[in-house]
Amino acid sequence: MGFSGHGSAVFLVASLVTFVGVCHGGSDAPRGVAIGFVFDPKAKCDPPCEHAGICIRNNTCFCSKGYEGETCKYANCYPKCKNGGMCLRPGKCRCPPGYGGRYCHKVTCDGGCWNGGECTAVNGVAKCICPSSWTGSKCQEALCPQGCRNGGICVAPGICSCPEGWLGGACHTAVCTQPCLNGGKCISPNKCRCRPPFSGPHCEERKKSH
Repeated sequence: MGFSGHGSAVFLVASLVTFVGVCHGGSDAPRGVAIGFVFDPKAKCDPPCEHAGICIRNNTCFCSKGYEGETCKYANCYPKCKNGGMCLRPGKCRCPPGYGGRYCHKVTCDGGCWNGGECTAVNGVAKCICPSSWTGSKCQEALCPQGCRNGGICVAPGICSCPEGWLGGACHTAVCTQPCLNGGKCISPNKCRCRPPFSGPHCEERKKSH
């Protein structure tokens, strides 16, 4: 490394103790090197120390903060990445699908949960738990307990959007633009069911008796 002489060694030792080194795996907490560690300015490490680690004895690296392993190759995340996350660089985790947050500790649903849905892990899989009036993978589909008949579409909890010619909470009431006369009943858009002896499109004709 180019260091020589007792003065240089003492200076480097004094500098090194200011680091918070991580050279040992298996612990969540970073570990420092004790002040009395032995430093050899002629030490050689093969393979070399990575990520600004310093070779303090032959094949022994003193790692800079945030790295660990024999050659300081591995980034260290504290707390450790959870739920199968991988530490990419100090304090930065790459999270598996369904998890997010700095340490992969939050369950996340792709695209989020709509209409008050809550994202939670179900058997290890992120899933939206929907309020009683919504359904679908993102809680995007409204529920109409009464149903929407005759081609109606549920657009909000309990509310149907009805096609032309139908009305009512379940799109169950037909609309006749001209009313059915003489006690006739509108049974489908602009179609009347007549009471005897009446007939015609609007029950306006009386059958003649023979």
